[in-house]
Amino acid sequence: MAGIGHNRGPAAGSGFRTHCWSVARRELLGARLPVEVVRMHLRRAKDLGLDYKTYAGVRATTGRDLIAFLYSTNALGVFRNDHKVAPAERRRIAQSAAAPHLGCAPGLAPDVIAVQIGAISAGSLPPFGTSWSAMRDRMKGWLRTQGLPGDAVLMIGETEHEREMMIAAGLAGFVTGQQFFAGAADEL
Repeated sequence: MAGIGHNRGPAAGSGFRTHCWSVARRELLGARLPVEVVRMHLRRAKDLGLDYKTYAGVRATTGRDLIAFLYSTNALGVFRNDHKVAPAERRRIAQSAAAPHLGCAPGLAPDVIAVQIGAISAGSLPPFGTSWSAMRDRMKGWLRTQGLPGDAVLMIGETEHEREMMIAAGLAGFVTGQQFFAGAADEL
């Protein structure tokens, strides 16, 4: 006997839920979006400096628009305090409609590098070996301080450790610096 509220439909087992999720996602990402919405997403992806597939995937997953990027020093190719962010990368960051924020590898001076990219905020990222809960608390604390919803921030990083930080913080997604900055030198 089915309980109150049961519509006597198929049991909500994991197989059926997976099917429903797959259908809904396919409809969302498929050709069922109105042309005006696709055009708007194309323009927004271009404004952010992302390819459409990446932007649409993040948008479909989170349901939010991206408002900020968190760049790691690894993605920027800065490994010592006396290294400079390359002009092509600085230009690419300046052209993006997303607010730039900086996460530095331990031992680097965040304020010095932040000036180079015009970052709104800068801080040290949790070092390798930090526990998941400590990483989560630190990253979510940074988000609260900046007044940012995690699912509206994309991390531009390079390492698997940085990808773990993105997951722990509940950020919108992760794009490698190599992917994000590909072709930046050709634009100069």
